[in-house]
Amino acid sequence: MTDVSYRWGRAGFGLAVPQLQVAAGETVLLLGRSGSGKSTLLSLICGTVMPDQGRIDVGGADLCTLSAARRDRHRAEYIGLIFQQFNLLPYASVTDNILLPLRFAPKRRGRVSGPLHEAARLCAALGIDEALLAARAGSLSVGQQQRVAAARALIGFPQLIIADEPTSALDAASQETFLSLLFDQARTHNSAVMMVSHDARLAPMFDRVLQMDDIAQTLPPPPQKMRSATKPEHNA
Repeated sequence: MTDVSYRWGRAGFGLAVPQLQVAAGETVLLLGRSGSGKSTLLSLICGTVMPDQGRIDVGGADLCTLSAARRDRHRAEYIGLIFQQFNLLPYASVTDNILLPLRFAPKRRGRVSGPLHEAARLCAALGIDEALLAARAGSLSVGQQQRVAAARALIGFPQLIIADEPTSALDAASQETFLSLLFDQARTHNSAVMMVSHDARLAPMFDRVLQMDDIAQTLPPPPQKMRSATKPEHNA
């Protein structure tokens, strides 16, 4: 990100990011208070919202120059997303949920020689029992759903994994296990990981820790124009 600024509406919250870079294979933890703009920053990186100005390069393309449809395709190809609420299809099977990104990303699908085999391999690496592959995602525990969401993000070897508070529902031991598995899979394919959290205790597990206040400036609402208190006079 270079010289990026964004504002929700003409008079709303604003965010300015002079410079942000994440290297291939790097794991980055982004910390910040509630309301500091962490989710907005992730939305900008993913191209789901567009800045008012600046440049956002992901996978060799400036998102700001792409149409909405091309941004959607580019995101599917180059970014794996782990949402805070996982966003699994509850009535679809574990396998179908994991394979879903490949339906929208031909290049990503082309990097997987056998999608079913790769889904099973990721599940095994992330500690998902083989017997659960045909189970409905909505029937799984929170920890199991989280691992399925990670497998979905990792399949097809995207260059960047974005994770928004993915461990908030887990205890400390489960958090460490989950992140170790996630990092191991990301390192295997040189994927970068950028994760947002409120939990500074996770910092030692990451290559780099960023504070939201150090990389971005919150922009105050623009000043409102004052209206005249007197009514204009009218000639009789």
